[in-house]
Amino acid sequence: MSATVSESIDIAASPEAVFAVVSDLVQMGRFSLENVGGRWVGGTGPTTGARFKGRNRQGRTAWSTTATVVAFDPPTNLSFAVTYFGVKVSRWTYEVTPRDGGVTLRQSWRDERPGWFALVTKPLVDDRLEFTRRSIHHTLTTMKAHLEA
Repeated sequence: MSATVSESIDIAASPEAVFAVVSDLVQMGRFSLENVGGRWVGGTGPTTGARFKGRNRQGRTAWSTTATVVAFDPPTNLSFAVTYFGVKVSRWTYEVTPRDGGVTLRQSWRDERPGWFALVTKPLVDDRLEFTRRSIHHTLTTMKAHLEA
């Protein structure tokens, strides 16, 4: 598939404060339209190689995925690869760039589902690309409101 969605937002907060929020995957459900939380596998917390079991929901459909942190460079970069029963699903990346008065936060998503898997999961979210655009926008704006409150 290899579709990509990316959006950025300026936030009046320190890079450390923003990175603390984006790297707290357990609490991501506060900001996301789809993720409702999860747990670190083995209690490791965010670090390169750590695994996270995420819980997701769309309407009445719920499922879990496994995310593996592939880049962890505080306070500027967090990236994790998502799989579902060993099948590649997506890659999520958060980039925190300092600027005058705060940071620019960029959230990116890359669809890594094989074609057959995209067809199987289509009933969950009919237009994954459009939903992900809305979801990223929602996540960024709610993170901004939280961090600037």
